[in-house]
Amino acid sequence: MQPRPWPKVPELTAQVARAVAARGPYPLAMRVRDELGELFADAEFAEAFGSRGRPGWSPGQLALVTVLQFAENLTDRAAAHRVRYGMDLKYALGLELDDPGFDTSVLSEFRTRLVGHGMEEKALDLLLTVLRDRGLVKAGGRQRTDSTRVLAAVRDLNRLELAGETLRAALEALTCAAPDWRAGAVPVREWAERYGPRTHSWHPPASTSKREEMALVYGQDGFALLEAVHAPGAPTWLRELPAVQVLRTMWVHNYHRTVTEAGTEVKRRESRDLPPGRLRLASPYDTDTHYGLKQGSWWTGYKIQTPTTQ
Repeated sequence: MQPRPWPKVPELTAQVARAVAARGPYPLAMRVRDELGELFADAEFAEAFGSRGRPGWSPGQLALVTVLQFAENLTDRAAAHRVRYGMDLKYALGLELDDPGFDTSVLSEFRTRLVGHGMEEKALDLLLTVLRDRGLVKAGGRQRTDSTRVLAAVRDLNRLELAGETLRAALEALTCAAPDWRAGAVPVREWAERYGPRTHSWHPPASTSKREEMALVYGQDGFALLEAVHAPGAPTWLRELPAVQVLRTMWVHNYHRTVTEAGTEVKRRESRDLPPGRLRLASPYDTDTHYGLKQGSWWTGYKIQTPTTQ
């Protein structure tokens, strides 16, 4: 990557953006450009970006988009949309009015590249340095830790979809690991129709009663599969498969069984009976992903601890 200075704000972009900004509070992105100038120089990220290949987006500009995205609680899609259509972002980045912006995936690729080169705190360090030099924050002070959210690269699933996808993933793992055993342990044709497609490829029933009925069917099938895996005649190593372990944990979190004179009854746990979000699995594929809540904002992903100063 050849470091290059940030582009000046095109005259027409500046004229239109300031005219729009005059109708309300001056946008944060425009204040950052006016008061802090070239906040993130490309040279600061040179280690993570090669000098060969077709020219891409400036890493300094992407760093600014990432900071503003976090400040305004925007998803990658929403941030890319703002760059494409928002006058404030075009002004901050020095873009022409007809600049098409970038694809949503660019932001994720940018973060991945920074993490891969150990530069995940680079933008924060540069920002704090500039703010300190301008007297906007104090140098030093008592250091403490704070948590920030990191979104997981998984699909957000409701409880019905999560149960169905977890069971489907376990069946798929068992089919690959022990196809002959699986063929004799479960009703193959019936379960293939029920759990063959991924949950995002079809729409759940609109009726609440139908969805509750489907959730109970998932619960019964999941317990039946776990019983089959733990049966005396089943290979003992099947229960150690990660997908089976996830199924067991997910069912403990979301279902319970009671034995009565009429037989075994499966029920889905009420919301008040669920484990805390920080403990409950949110994906059958990434067991480190949990539900997070901070300052009234929910997300699916992780929390990381970062040092801050007071």
